[in-house]
Amino acid sequence: MAAERRAMNPFTDAVINLVAGSAGGAACVACGQPFDTVKVKLQTFPSLYRGFLHCFQTTYRQGGLWGLYQGTTPALLSNIAENAVLFACYGTCQELTRRIFGLESVGQLSDLQNATAGSMASIFSSLVLCPTELVKCRMQAMHEMRTVGKTSLLCRVSSWSIVKNILKKEGLPGLFQGMTSTWLREVPGYFFFFGGYEVSRTIFVNCGYSKNDLDAAALVVSGGVGGSFFWLAVYPIDSVKSRIQVLSMSGRQAGFLATLVSILRAEGVPALYAGLTPTVLRAFPSNGALFLAYELTRSGLSSRVS
Repeated sequence: MAAERRAMNPFTDAVINLVAGSAGGAACVACGQPFDTVKVKLQTFPSLYRGFLHCFQTTYRQGGLWGLYQGTTPALLSNIAENAVLFACYGTCQELTRRIFGLESVGQLSDLQNATAGSMASIFSSLVLCPTELVKCRMQAMHEMRTVGKTSLLCRVSSWSIVKNILKKEGLPGLFQGMTSTWLREVPGYFFFFGGYEVSRTIFVNCGYSKNDLDAAALVVSGGVGGSFFWLAVYPIDSVKSRIQVLSMSGRQAGFLATLVSILRAEGVPALYAGLTPTVLRAFPSNGALFLAYELTRSGLSSRVS
């Protein structure tokens, strides 16, 4: 996302960011969904698999390509909704950060200040992310939940059937299982996400590029760095969140701290990093695609209205 924004009506700018963020979210899912499916399975049931390749191969044997793309519909909804709100709010949070530091324009924000604005924006995007990610995680780990006898739901269920089941048993609050964990992951995570992206773009600028006109390769690399920073910084928090959201299918789970302590006592620290390999493998191409789609869409829309 370009820190140096053209003079534009704030509402128009927000709409452009929302549309561009949606495009970025869709690109992210298209590139990384199979890796995300393996990640959730390993995070929730690490004892059932020997590692990344074993889980990947087992999932493919059980359900083919469809099995690896289990949960794609809610994943698309969660990523499109999250990134649409995230990038729409990011511009507003940049403007707020500019005023706090008494700067004349958003273009004067440092990489650290842009990272702070991104972290602030994630507070709002988490509100739309949590319910959709809850459904996604449950669909991805449905086979394992049936294997250990913790759900009677059929393996091939739809997103809507899971939503109806949640609303029937738990009401609207049930869709926000793991909300605290989501905030604990997103707020610090997006500081590293936007920070890594902006620092990478600055490095390219120092190599002779223009920050607003980076080519596709530079955008993919910068986005990949940002995504990798995000997951390396907050992965244990994400593991706890996945446990809460998936296992809540069999009943309300304890809060973040209680779940974290339970995992540490029963399985040790390594359990918090189960699934890290597919996550890192996924982070670079999927987030590179996200930022490339975002920047190209934003640039194209901005040129039409300027």
